[in-house]
Amino acid sequence: MLDARKSDETALFELGLDSLSVERAAAALPAIERGVSTYPHSARLWHVQALLLRELGRLRDALSSFERAQALAPQQPKIAYGLASSRFEAGLPAVDAYATALQLNSGQVPVILGLAEALLAEGRAPEAMLGLERLLARAPGWVAGHELLCRIRWMEGERSGFDRSFAEAIRVAPQNLDLRRAHFVALLHAKQFDILLQEIANARSAIGHHLLFDVNEGIALAEMGELERGERLLAPYAELDDITVQVRRMRLLLRSGRPEEASLIYERHADAPDAAHLIPYASLTWRMMGDSRAVWLEGDPRLIGTYDLADRLPPLAELAVHLRSLHRAGGQQLEQSVRGGTQTEGSLLTHIHPLIEQTSAVLRDVVRQHCEQLPSDDSRHHLLSPPRNQPVRFAGSWSVRLHSGGHHSNHVHPMGWLSSALYIALPAGDVSANGVEARAGWLTLGEPQAELGLALPPFRSIEPKPGRLVLFPSTMWHGTVPFGAGERLTIAFDVASPR
Repeated sequence: MLDARKSDETALFELGLDSLSVERAAAALPAIERGVSTYPHSARLWHVQALLLRELGRLRDALSSFERAQALAPQQPKIAYGLASSRFEAGLPAVDAYATALQLNSGQVPVILGLAEALLAEGRAPEAMLGLERLLARAPGWVAGHELLCRIRWMEGERSGFDRSFAEAIRVAPQNLDLRRAHFVALLHAKQFDILLQEIANARSAIGHHLLFDVNEGIALAEMGELERGERLLAPYAELDDITVQVRRMRLLLRSGRPEEASLIYERHADAPDAAHLIPYASLTWRMMGDSRAVWLEGDPRLIGTYDLADRLPPLAELAVHLRSLHRAGGQQLEQSVRGGTQTEGSLLTHIHPLIEQTSAVLRDVVRQHCEQLPSDDSRHHLLSPPRNQPVRFAGSWSVRLHSGGHHSNHVHPMGWLSSALYIALPAGDVSANGVEARAGWLTLGEPQAELGLALPPFRSIEPKPGRLVLFPSTMWHGTVPFGAGERLTIAFDVASPR
């Protein structure tokens, strides 16, 4: 409601700011649209209109409003940053816009990181690395910069020394626990456990005892197969309310053949806000135990949907050409499941390219259709407890391009609600023949990571076909069978929980 004590323009601006959420933006937008008509030279009303439109997913319109706001207030830092971010989300060239925003937002971390991501999206990884290296030389304690630089170096093929900026910064600030924590995580993602153990030893020499060191040493040893040593280090933290630690303890117990104890960890933390990270391991424990909860969690066939959409999507050959143009990375990302391929930067389904917009609209319709046929509400079930009458929101979306021998290692997406695979182009050998070879490139559901060493096969395998969309719970284990020669091009997305 507008405040009569303030000027109309100010009251409208504050109304817009107070309505920056999906739930409130639609109701406020008509008043703001009338406001920009009444006050066409108000940069801040054009700005808040742009923010509301962006919140509602109307990115084309948001860009027009941002551009109008910037024309009226070219030195306003937040407007410049909003325009740059929106261009990146829309799949448009954004480097120049970010450079302008950076001049007006000197030293602002989100702007710097946005510029680096925009450079990556345009295939300019060397420039992104050089810029980050220069900034880290001046600010060695900047953790987010080290994390991104590690990711880019790994993606560009560096394996030995990809983490060297962390090592250099820690030499300057050996007491900095934030740097050490992030460095440990990078080495865990890289599965460079021997180096991690040495870094932990160095940290103890510099700092002394700390639970961070014990926990990460225990995790590294367990992942290396030294289960007893790993368990001794993790045991003192059995009651710690840290889901990451409890996930690692569940992994260790599963590898030790003790699913009953792993199940107890889930039960103890089932009501935690981030308990979704434990659900994939709970499913494995219950399958190993023959517990009926495994069927309750993942056994209903309606949880998985297979939809053939070739006749509703844009021409797949045209879509494939466009997607290939977006794959500019040198290789696979550090923390992702892709093996032998690349993944696009940013959120693909926000792009305003006509082929992507048409694809996105079809996918939203099919997600709604899938939600309508899901089993009845169940307050205990991660997938079935949220309301389903909310607008479909994508928590992330990307394209994956695998080449000969490529695959996805088995993994989960605990930050999502529903996950997906939409097949755009496939090697000829992936499409129907008889025998084992015909399953090259197939999607497998329910098969755990190989590192866990569990004799649990997938409970469903789905043949990829051009134009086929598969939807499944984000907490469900999924991966792909390696294929031979050729290219496997997909679009994938996570649907955000309607909660």
